[in-house]
Amino acid sequence: MPTFIEVCSGCGGLSTGFMEAGFTPLLLNEIDKTFSATLAANHPGVRIETRDMQQLTLTEFAGQVDVLAGGVPCQAFSQAGERRGLEDPRGHLIVDFNRLVLECNPKVLMIENVKGLLSHNHGETLKGVIELFENGGRYRVQYKVLNAKDYSVPQKRERVFIIGVRSDIDAVFEYPAPHPTPVVLRDVLVDVPASLGASYPPAKRAVMDLVPQGGCWVNLPSDIQASYMGAASMAAGGGKRGIARRLAMNEPSLTLTTSPAQKQTERCHPLETRPLTVREYARIQTFPDSYVFSGGMGAQYKQIGNAVPVKLAKAVGEQLVRFLAQEP
Repeated sequence: MPTFIEVCSGCGGLSTGFMEAGFTPLLLNEIDKTFSATLAANHPGVRIETRDMQQLTLTEFAGQVDVLAGGVPCQAFSQAGERRGLEDPRGHLIVDFNRLVLECNPKVLMIENVKGLLSHNHGETLKGVIELFENGGRYRVQYKVLNAKDYSVPQKRERVFIIGVRSDIDAVFEYPAPHPTPVVLRDVLVDVPASLGASYPPAKRAVMDLVPQGGCWVNLPSDIQASYMGAASMAAGGGKRGIARRLAMNEPSLTLTTSPAQKQTERCHPLETRPLTVREYARIQTFPDSYVFSGGMGAQYKQIGNAVPVKLAKAVGEQLVRFLAQEP
């Protein structure tokens, strides 16, 4: 079976999808102790390193790793000023990821990141990341934006996947083709296990009661729009369509965030006037119902909202398995 190591693993969306695709994990790394506890609870027997990625070394795995992956933040990395453009400490993580690449020499490297990376710093950040990962011709690097809704995930969630193939490998990696049949909330918001869930205060509940499926603040009566949005916002033409947003059963969810009840990114249940519960969040992110999340309610929402949807990860993982099978 092909092997992988993941850094910045979060609660395990990518690693779970990769394991479902047929990969064997050699090591999972995560700095957050609560997230790491989730990894340990769901993947017994897997080596988990709970530490800063900058303190991690992978020389012991040299020659054993098929894929080195991670959700490493790239936005703080910049090309500016003779490579001195590391705008904040997070920028060092992408450099440290490349250090780990050089230490373990994987056949494939992979970074998953937000779509905004493509336009960050007018595209210079992405250009710098690709140049770094190419390592003077050691890897051939490509990228593509994938939308989770195209891979059996009931959620509109765009992420960029940067993949580098070691230059001594002749095979060409192709990203997974979209699945033909979309999955919508009606398909997954049935028989969801009971779980923790946020709630609305009475005043907000009264407002959300007026919003139809698929609607948002623009569907409210004009007097309630003004009081809910505020005079300044209304004078500027209103707000984003995520405000006072109720999801629709016949559509995928909008992108889940780290909380279902933030004003700018409201995620109200389609049929009930309440935020999505933790387990509904997990269903939409395509985690199995058996997957447990450590910590309190807020920590659980955060873990799930930050995760790579499992079925998206599985689709990419299956394509990587096929690609690696071409190797003599």
